[in-house]
Amino acid sequence: MALRLPRPSFKVWLFLLLLGLGGLLAFLDQRDALIPGPIPHDEAGEPDYYLEGVRLTRFDSEGQAHQRLETPRLVHTPHDDVTRLATPDMRLISEAGRTWLATSDSGTLGPGGNPLTLSGDTRLRAPAENWQLDTEILHYDSEQGRAWSETPAVFRQPPQEMRGERFDAWIHDNRLRLTDNVRGYHPPETTSSTDNVRGYHPPETTSSTDEEP
Repeated sequence: MALRLPRPSFKVWLFLLLLGLGGLLAFLDQRDALIPGPIPHDEAGEPDYYLEGVRLTRFDSEGQAHQRLETPRLVHTPHDDVTRLATPDMRLISEAGRTWLATSDSGTLGPGGNPLTLSGDTRLRAPAENWQLDTEILHYDSEQGRAWSETPAVFRQPPQEMRGERFDAWIHDNRLRLTDNVRGYHPPETTSSTDNVRGYHPPETTSSTDEEP
């Protein structure tokens, strides 16, 4: 006498359908994650490698972290040994452990990782002193701990604001300088003046300085 197996219920069929659908979606998600973005091309030539979603820490000769970098894409071309960065977010660390923040639309690391050049909407900030600098192109030499810009720069440290044609900063000395056609707005000093910030050195200026009303 043949035994008749019970027919699966609607709930069982629904469970199996959902289980199969979940497995298919998981496979597709994994497949998409394994597909890299398009290989970037550059006028300098074909890259020998590129990385996406990069978080990089660079160390000096004594093993101390002196640069931290985050970028969605990093491309290296062997022809000129230059590394190109998309929308880099940099942290420059001084010998005293003070952190300066730098962001821009794009950037490059020269041969051997030095110098760093940031281009586009470039901003350098010193959170401890509550100031920021905006310019188009900013260079940074990690061996000297020096940042500079030869494009017009705007220095802001509320409530003061200064403009100049050139900017220099030495992160290990916590010192900065604006030069050439310097103009600024300097309200009367108060008890909360930035000169009272420990370790702060006001920006040096050279050439003519005009105070805006």
